[in-house]
Amino acid sequence: MSIPYGRQSISQEDIDAVVAVMKTDWLTMGPVVSEFEAAIADLAHTPDATVVSSGTSALHCAYAALGVKPGDEVITSPLTFVATAATAVAQGAKVLFADVAEDTGNIDPASVEGLITERTKVISGVDYAGHPVDADELSALAAGAGAYFLEDAAHSIASLYKGKPVGSLADITAFSFFPTKNMTTAEGGAVVAKDAALVERARRFRSHGLVRNKDEQRYPNEGPWHQEVHHLGLNYRLPDVLSAIGLSQIKRIQEFKARRTAVFERYHAELADVQGLILPTKRDYVDPMWHLYPIRVQDGRRREVFEFMRDQGVLVQVNYIPAYWHPAFEDLGYKRGMCPVAEEYYSQEISLPMYADLSDDQQSVVLDVLRKALA
Repeated sequence: MSIPYGRQSISQEDIDAVVAVMKTDWLTMGPVVSEFEAAIADLAHTPDATVVSSGTSALHCAYAALGVKPGDEVITSPLTFVATAATAVAQGAKVLFADVAEDTGNIDPASVEGLITERTKVISGVDYAGHPVDADELSALAAGAGAYFLEDAAHSIASLYKGKPVGSLADITAFSFFPTKNMTTAEGGAVVAKDAALVERARRFRSHGLVRNKDEQRYPNEGPWHQEVHHLGLNYRLPDVLSAIGLSQIKRIQEFKARRTAVFERYHAELADVQGLILPTKRDYVDPMWHLYPIRVQDGRRREVFEFMRDQGVLVQVNYIPAYWHPAFEDLGYKRGMCPVAEEYYSQEISLPMYADLSDDQQSVVLDVLRKALA
C-alpha cells in the first residue's frame, strides 16, 4: 500500500458530528458555523473569525476586506501555491514577488523592503511548511509603508511565533482546511484579524456582499425581507455540515500538533548525517505546527530521488513551483530568474510524508526508501 505525502485524520467523533448536523434543519448558514468561528477565534487569539469554502476563498476574502483594487501592489512570496498571488490579481492588483530566506523558505524581509513603493497595499507572507514568517519585521515594513500585513497561514494554524499564536500576528490572516492540512473540513478555510471590522468585511464578501442590518441599509423601509448589496461579493460560505467536521477536529488540534512534531523530530534525527540532503530549519523563537517536511536534494538529483520514491510507493510531493513560473503569470510578463533563492529551493525540494496518522512503521519505510534512493 502506498504512503501519501499528506492525509486527513478522521475520527468517529468527526463522523458523528456530521450525522448530527444532517438530522437538523440547518445544513448551511446555521449555528454550527458560528460555533466553529468562535473556536477558531479562540485558537488564534482574535476577536472574531469567519469561515469560508476554501483556503483560496479565505485569501480572496482577506484581500477584499483590505480594499485591494486595481492600481494597488501586493508583495508576496513565489514559494507558495499559486492562490496567494492569484487572488490578489483577481482583485486587480499588481503582484510583486520577493525572494525567500534560504533556510526557511519564507519571504525575506530584506527582499520585500526593496520592492515597496507608494502603491504597496499589502505585504503577504506565507508560513512555508508551517514555520511562521518574520512577523515583526513584516509588520514594521507594512506599517512604514502605510500598507497591510497579510499572513497566508494555510500551513500553520496552531503554530506559535515568540509565544503568540498565528492569527494574532498580522493585520489579517487566512487559514486552509484542505484534507492534507493540519486540520480539515474537507474543503474550507477561515479569515481572522486583529480588527473585528476586517473580519466583518470578509464575512460580508463571502456572502455576496449582502447587507442585512437595517441601520446600514440605504433603503431600510423596503420591507422586513429586504437585504441589499453595497459592494459586490461572492458565495464563499462554508456549510454547517463541513463546519461540524472542523469543530470536531479543532478539539484535537494539539494532538495533531504533537504527532506532527514527533514525525518531524524523528526525520530530523535519522537524516542528520545523510549526505546530499539539506534539512528544514526551525528558528529558536517559533513553535511550528509542521505541515510539510521539506528536504532539499543536492547535486541535481531531485527528480531521480522523487521518481525512485514514488516507484516504491512513497508518494512524495514537491512544494512549490515558483508562482510566477505558471504560464498565467508568464503571459503577464513575469520572467524566470526573478527570485534566485526561491528557484534554487524549488529545484531541490521534496516533501516527505507528514501527517498525524503516519505510523512509526510507515515512517520507517519512508526513511528506508529515501536512503536507498540516495545510495
